[in-house]
Amino acid sequence: MRDLLKTTLATSPEFLNEAGVFDENKLNEYIANLKETSAAGYESWVTYEKQVATNALQQNYFNLVKAGLTGTLLEGELEHKLESHKVDIKYVQIPYASIPDSTVTVSKSEISSYIKDHKKQFEVEATRDIRFVEFKEVASVEDENKIKNELETYINGRLVDDTGRKDTIVAFSQAKDNKEYINYIASSDIKFDNRFTFKSNLPTGVADSIFNLKEGEVYGPYKDAGYFKVSKLIAVKQIPDSAKVRHILIPFRGAQSAAPEVTQTEDEAKKTADSLFAILKSNRSKFSEFVTAFSSDQGSVSNEGRYDWHPYNTMVPEFNDFEFEGKVGDLDVVKTIFGFHIIEIEGQKNKSKAVQVGTIARTIEPSETTSDKIFRDASNFEIKAGKADFEALAKENNYSVRPVNGIKVLDESIPGVGNQRPVVRWAFEDQTDEADIKRFNIPNGYIIAQLVAKHEEGLMAVEDASAKVLPIIRKEKKAKIIRDRVAVATLDDLAAAEKTSVKTATGINMKNPTISGAGREPLVVGAAFGLNEAETSKLIDGANGVYMIQVTKITPAVTLDNYQANANRVEQQKLSTVNSKLYNALKEAASIEDNRAKSQVQ
Repeated sequence: MRDLLKTTLATSPEFLNEAGVFDENKLNEYIANLKETSAAGYESWVTYEKQVATNALQQNYFNLVKAGLTGTLLEGELEHKLESHKVDIKYVQIPYASIPDSTVTVSKSEISSYIKDHKKQFEVEATRDIRFVEFKEVASVEDENKIKNELETYINGRLVDDTGRKDTIVAFSQAKDNKEYINYIASSDIKFDNRFTFKSNLPTGVADSIFNLKEGEVYGPYKDAGYFKVSKLIAVKQIPDSAKVRHILIPFRGAQSAAPEVTQTEDEAKKTADSLFAILKSNRSKFSEFVTAFSSDQGSVSNEGRYDWHPYNTMVPEFNDFEFEGKVGDLDVVKTIFGFHIIEIEGQKNKSKAVQVGTIARTIEPSETTSDKIFRDASNFEIKAGKADFEALAKENNYSVRPVNGIKVLDESIPGVGNQRPVVRWAFEDQTDEADIKRFNIPNGYIIAQLVAKHEEGLMAVEDASAKVLPIIRKEKKAKIIRDRVAVATLDDLAAAEKTSVKTATGINMKNPTISGAGREPLVVGAAFGLNEAETSKLIDGANGVYMIQVTKITPAVTLDNYQANANRVEQQKLSTVNSKLYNALKEAASIEDNRAKSQVQ
């Protein structure tokens, strides 16, 4: 797994050292920090690792199949002949376009017959067509104004009459204990973060406004990422944007990532760290020796305990605060979730302005009144749609109707509303009939869905196949019309009868069956290679018209001493098709009874 991650993330900037080389230590620290600071982020990482593993297994299988493919010398010889055996021709083309489509009638029965005669091309899975109206539970303008008005009270301060006495809530700008004010007095939906940040990490639309505040000044309310926020600039500091450190990690029993063999208690680990620190203060030359003997951070041991240049906020908070707020040369013991670190700051780069920002945030969400109204609107539409025209009723109420066609029995999601397996299952239930309507709960709202059409497994319906079949049959009929009106034996006579000219094409080969002036014509080119020099063909039904051709010159392919180079090209052509064709080949060859659609387990 580590090798796969190293390959996959080889060019990701956050995992490269100063030499531009992938550094596994950075990856280890990133994963550990993610696990500590963001449960959702760590879960996404685990999902990412599983996907990387799945892709690797799939690639291994593809490689095994590829290993069994080769190009033989006989195949190489054939490839050479297809490319190098050439003919020159004269030809007359009567384009199908010369006959107007409006003059050729194609009936439904003819389309149906064509479908039956070419069943393999028109086999389809069972599908369903639905349409739906979505009712989103979103905050109304009144809800948003109420949130903003509440935040205004923290900007301005207020008196609160509570149980007969008046308590003063000071303005946010006057608060002394910002953590207390944000987390408990204002009960912010995002808790206080005391770390400094650079301008680039502030919300894009308001970065300048917040970054340019004076200490103690407040900005807002403003909307950002689903919240209304009020932000206060608490402090300003010059902080390096990157640092270089070395450290020794002394873990204790119960610390995060501590190995099973770690037996030291927290107090014992602290004493060990303090003892080593006391020695290093007077003799830093022993640092590398102590790393090897005592440090449990295997990600940095091989580099003498060193983490090369890395950006601000890469490490866990306590580690980060020490390395970026201290000075080059500082040495101290720092406790984190991993144990006790003896850290020495070896370098800092590019000091620039960073700010500490305190933010009171309120999630923008619908009030109970708004949610109740949305539920009533959805319920009313569901009831009325069962008695009226779905489309007309939606239009009357200014609701947008969204069609979804071709849903398959194992589909999981509905475009626009995400994973909605219950909707798919309902559409395929035997008791669900066309025009039936049902309400479904979705994240933050409801949809009212109507089953529009059922398409059963089997051959494609005439209406659905018409777009593909109609041009084919029309072309066949045009070819017959042309044949019926032509009774000539030479190119010149045909050209005169059809008021066109005799054209020439040279260097035609079967590898790329194209005729200059006429386009791709495999059947016509194939016929040319079946004629002798000076021989004239009969009428040929091509892709773009009806043709008569005469071979004027045949140039045989030169015999080669060895066809290995051609065989190698054949092999590469085979290999290039594996990724695109293997899955379908396996699917077609398999005999599987698939009952997943009948399962109620989600």
